[in-house]
Amino acid sequence: MNKIIIRSLEEKDALKIRDIYASIIQKPVKTDFVRLIEAHAQRDQDACFVAELDGKVIGFMISYILTLGFGIEKSAWIATLGVDPTFMGQGVGASMAQEIFKFYKSQGITSVYTSVRWDSPDLLSFFKTMGFDRSNFINLKKAI
Repeated sequence: MNKIIIRSLEEKDALKIRDIYASIIQKPVKTDFVRLIEAHAQRDQDACFVAELDGKVIGFMISYILTLGFGIEKSAWIATLGVDPTFMGQGVGASMAQEIFKFYKSQGITSVYTSVRWDSPDLLSFFKTMGFDRSNFINLKKAI
């Protein structure tokens, strides 16, 4: 296997990211997802990366800066990530996370947050391995 390249997200990556995400959740992804990915590709201040192998996108990580956040300083949030199931467990996600950490550290951001479902042991394990721990936040939900 050739070396995996971690690069910035581009709008042209949106359809491949949709396909990866659909393969992970095992159902079709709504059109809004593609538009959201394309919008993130246009934002220079955030860190959104893809992992590429032999010219093919095999993973993605979307994150953004939050400047106002209920008493916390300017911080970064990892909104979503995915790795083509064929390449899971091979360090692809960790490589993207390290690039995100390096980017935000260069921006003076000292905290990166994410939110994970309690019944997603694979994601919980991944983030724990990356050095994440519980924060002082409690996720709240209201059905409308």
